[in-house]
Amino acid sequence: MTTQNPKQLPYGNADFRKIRTENNYVYVDKTRFIAMLEQENNSSQVFIRPRRFGKSLFLSTLKYYYDVNYADKFEQLFGDLYIGQHPTPRKNRYAVMNFDFSGLDTGNGEEKFISSFCDKVRSSICLFLQRHKNIFSDTKEIIHQMNKDRPHLGIVDQAFNIADAADFQVFVIIDEYDHFANDLIAMGSRKGDAFYREMVKANGIVRDFYERLKSATGFSIVDRIFITGISPVMLDDLTSGFNIASNLTLKQRYNEMLGFTGAEVTELMKETGIDADKIRVDMEYYYNGYLFNKDGENKVYNPSMILYFFEQILENNKPPQNLIDPNLNMDPNRLKRLIQNANNCDTLIKIIKEGNIVSNVLEKFSIDQLNDDSYFVSLLFYMGLLTIKEVYLDELRLVIPNYSIQTTYWASLRNLVTENSPDIVLNDKVLKETIYAMAMEGTIEGFIDYVSRNAFSKLSDFDLQRFDEKYIKVLLLAYLLLNAIYIPMSEYETVPGRADIFLQRNSNFPQVQYEWVLELKYCKTDAKDTEIARKRAEGLEQLSQYVHSARLRDRPNLKSVLIIFIGKDKYEIVNV
Repeated sequence: MTTQNPKQLPYGNADFRKIRTENNYVYVDKTRFIAMLEQENNSSQVFIRPRRFGKSLFLSTLKYYYDVNYADKFEQLFGDLYIGQHPTPRKNRYAVMNFDFSGLDTGNGEEKFISSFCDKVRSSICLFLQRHKNIFSDTKEIIHQMNKDRPHLGIVDQAFNIADAADFQVFVIIDEYDHFANDLIAMGSRKGDAFYREMVKANGIVRDFYERLKSATGFSIVDRIFITGISPVMLDDLTSGFNIASNLTLKQRYNEMLGFTGAEVTELMKETGIDADKIRVDMEYYYNGYLFNKDGENKVYNPSMILYFFEQILENNKPPQNLIDPNLNMDPNRLKRLIQNANNCDTLIKIIKEGNIVSNVLEKFSIDQLNDDSYFVSLLFYMGLLTIKEVYLDELRLVIPNYSIQTTYWASLRNLVTENSPDIVLNDKVLKETIYAMAMEGTIEGFIDYVSRNAFSKLSDFDLQRFDEKYIKVLLLAYLLLNAIYIPMSEYETVPGRADIFLQRNSNFPQVQYEWVLELKYCKTDAKDTEIARKRAEGLEQLSQYVHSARLRDRPNLKSVLIIFIGKDKYEIVNV
């Protein structure tokens, strides 16, 4: 596919004005949602989405649409977009006040946090006054005094009073409202939890800030508020401090407000001149799958994932060697902290093994409830680690959204097993050599022997309690991820049946000679020969179905193997 004057991809760019006015960037038009938000009964709104899902760009779009300073740029910025063709009554009528609460100091005690929080607020207020010096009076002197005195949150009221004196209403936009809370959760200590509660309780600095916003809405100085983050934890903990906002996160009508639909991805390819023949991978399998309401019309792609993928194709004329955007790697401490609780750990392992879980998604919850199963599952949903598949009775069946997120789970399990079993020490170089032997020589014995001797046989009692076919499978997948020449796939649908593991050749390594289908069986240490024989026959029959299926029968140099694990330190390999 080619196009004249192809547009540039705005990967990593969250400034709406730059995207619209510089470097011929492509822009996926989401501005119809601005009109929808404006028609909501409640003008104070909260919207939660996972990391790197386009929140900051959407907030930037709101700023340029609503701020009075950009009224003369309206046609240039919005003229050919939906909202430019259907402008709303409130366009360019506000003084927009932006806050971004990422990067607060959470590691050096309460005083340092309070200082960093107040500094963030002060810098945002000063920028607000500077940007609107044409409608506010004496801003230069006020900003100088604020920076000199370094006052606490009284400057929020002062800024609102200045706007009120100028007879201008304010639109408050808050990004990363919960960033500090997520940092403290990741600390994994009672001290961190106590620190959090101190900040959001009555008279705490965070609650004080939101109470001032709430008060300003009561006097109609603040007319609109839009808040984003990645979890609803603070919504419950702030309680009366900020109980005025509507949470729109799970509403059907906003399912596609962030993220790209399939049609939008197709249009992206068209406008940027991406040749579909160069893709060579299943984009839906890797990056799609997010559904935020059970009745949502379309699943959506994580925009950062798909922009990374397209950026690499445009730059290198082929898919990236690593199909997963490294910028999406989740801080392992976040999951590590959450699964310190035994129930949460069991739930996480169940999700990894089964690929799904039945639960409801709760709209808000407190930090005190994260050790409760349903709240933990809801947090995984908001983090983008689970999404909605279907209704199951009066609950929802939640699934892992795509392959990219599935690999995050596998890596987390590998880390968990390593931490619980200190005797496990893997030599990555040797492990990779065994995978090279699979790829170039068609021999799997070295890999299975290495993992059996150096990992499985040294599992802790904690892990042995869970040792079965599914546990073995995800551990093997986790170790296979350490090499990029294969794309390991779990429960690969062959019709009929699902292969436990299919090792597909990475298209960037055409020199790889062999692909693999693995069927796994498990018997306890004291299993009788008859049971082992039964599982052997069952596995061989399944493998025969897989390799003769329409999806696999024409793949060249496809190796199929049955592996029967007996206890934690014995195994049998049957090459077919």
